[in-house]
Amino acid sequence: MNIMIIGCGRVGSQLALLLSQEDHNVTIIDKNPDSFKRLGGTFNGITATGNAFNESLLRELKIEKQDAFVSVTSGDNTNLMASQIAKKIFKVPRVIARVYDPKRADIFRKLGLDVISGTSLVAAMMRDKIIENRFTSYLVETGELGVIELVVGEDFKGRKVEEINMPDEFLVTVIERRKRVIIPQPDTRLEVDDKVMGVVRTSSLDKVKKIFRL
Repeated sequence: MNIMIIGCGRVGSQLALLLSQEDHNVTIIDKNPDSFKRLGGTFNGITATGNAFNESLLRELKIEKQDAFVSVTSGDNTNLMASQIAKKIFKVPRVIARVYDPKRADIFRKLGLDVISGTSLVAAMMRDKIIENRFTSYLVETGELGVIELVVGEDFKGRKVEEINMPDEFLVTVIERRKRVIIPQPDTRLEVDDKVMGVVRTSSLDKVKKIFRL
């Protein structure tokens, strides 16, 4: 994929490195040329110093050929404006913006942007660690679904995955067994000490916890 990133801070630089290592064509822009030092010597993409609102620069960097555009600067307004330019003017198919202020996230979404609010995500993750421990709801934006972690005991030894799935309430998605990760089939049998990850409807969380004695 051709991917353009605005902002070479901690998040932008790490994202650029990850995508570059996966052999994507990455272009990253930042106003401060010193910020590119975060990329080290392994980054094989394009770096450009300038303003994300400079249409001449964006055209020079072939924004019209980008498959995705990500704005992760430290300013919500900058991310909003840059993302709008990419989406409305240059018709980039996938535009993602980082938002610090959760209250602005809804505004961004109403403008048709994909939004990631780090503030909300971290707060939700902390809440889950404090309150539920084995349950995370931050992975699903609507809050209707979450992911729960179960450890198989003697009560469920030998049971098939299809026997413990609960239609529209709980679905086993991954099993970690002796440091191996298994994507289970319906007839996969559970073993003691298997770590099971499943998608659960939040309204059924108490029911699932009771069944599995959590």
